[in-house]
Amino acid sequence: MTSVMQLVCASANPDKVDEIQEILAGVVDLLPRPADVPEVVEDAGTLLGNARLKAAALAAATGLPAVADDTGLEVDALDGAPGVDAAIYAGEGCSYADNRAKLLDELAGIDDRRAAFRTVAIVVWPDGSELHVEGRCPGVITTSERGDDGFGYDSVFQPDEGGGATFAEMGASAKHVISHRGRAFRALLEQLAQR
Repeated sequence: MTSVMQLVCASANPDKVDEIQEILAGVVDLLPRPADVPEVVEDAGTLLGNARLKAAALAAATGLPAVADDTGLEVDALDGAPGVDAAIYAGEGCSYADNRAKLLDELAGIDDRRAAFRTVAIVVWPDGSELHVEGRCPGVITTSERGDDGFGYDSVFQPDEGGGATFAEMGASAKHVISHRGRAFRALLEQLAQR
């Protein structure tokens, strides 16, 4: 009988934690981020760098392997913005709605609405060794919000493989099959199985 790997989740974002738990269910026992571990400043400037900062901090604090991810939304017409700053696109302390409103405003009147979500997922062990992978999901930014599910930019992102639906219009399980985060964490599971 194979044992289930335990990983401490470095994310403090409950929406992201829920998604990661759903994707890893039955394969990884995802331990919650300890409440006494302070927030990690994500100032590396890259998705991999930010994910590494979070996972390394949790591995050091807990003595257990830690998993983290960082996601960016790269919009072609905005030269890749908001990119690594997707969570704070409308400013520090902004809401998901603020970020979506700014993005739609920036793209007003622009025909080229191609974009892609990119997620880097990483596991860092207490000895400093690490394993990282990437998941990408291409699509377009819609002209208005559609759908009530999901979080972040889900109601304005229509993936190429979604049959015309935004992430917010499809159920969680359908989203995980094609999403950047789903792809990244499935790739991570494959790599972990080979260790």
